[in-house]
Amino acid sequence: MSKEWYDMIALKNKGYRSNATYTVEGLSGEDVFEQRVIELLKGSRKALDAGCGDGEFTIKMGQHANHVVGFDNSEELLKIADAQLKDSKAQNVEFVYGWTKDGKELPFTDGEFDVIFCRRGPTSILNHPRILKSKGTIIGIHSAEQERVAQRLKENNFSQVTFEVFDEAIAVFPNEVEFIKFLSAFPGNPDYSLPEYAPIIQEIIEKNTVEGRLTYKQWRYIWKAEKL
Repeated sequence: MSKEWYDMIALKNKGYRSNATYTVEGLSGEDVFEQRVIELLKGSRKALDAGCGDGEFTIKMGQHANHVVGFDNSEELLKIADAQLKDSKAQNVEFVYGWTKDGKELPFTDGEFDVIFCRRGPTSILNHPRILKSKGTIIGIHSAEQERVAQRLKENNFSQVTFEVFDEAIAVFPNEVEFIKFLSAFPGNPDYSLPEYAPIIQEIIEKNTVEGRLTYKQWRYIWKAEKL
């Protein structure tokens, strides 16, 4: 997605988040990922949240780490992250505008991080193994681009590569309004509440209504690897 799209999400939703109301049933890959990251952060010197968005998850993980840096390419999202950091009073978290003008390099030194985690952030972080220390761990969770992640791990000579798929959890929505809010917050999706999308969204709603309940399957995969 473009920087402009993420800036728009920041201004519209006051963060990279969905304000939709729903419950999750079944084992969620998101919950598993959070616990995996917490375990990796224990005893780490410095960690990087690649694509930190509004910084909420970064600050939360800072409770379990020595030091966490969050980076993102949306200045609007980082404004929200900095405001949340100020409110949290956390002393071991910082936020950095992560990309240079050409987008080809990151403003971090070689081997700077023990752990890199990527919660639905840019998979291009895998093209920057130099900022991870030798034997350091990189971990991420995504809902797409699995082949691209596998290819980038291979091209950049990561070792101990694992993939885990979580496809049991479903999000359950109380009504169509909340479902539309949820879908409209997906990266790249239009605002489905607009009249011109009425035929499309009704088709999606019918497809996702199961036994009278409006649901959405929460398919995720967690990948992890080490730098040689």
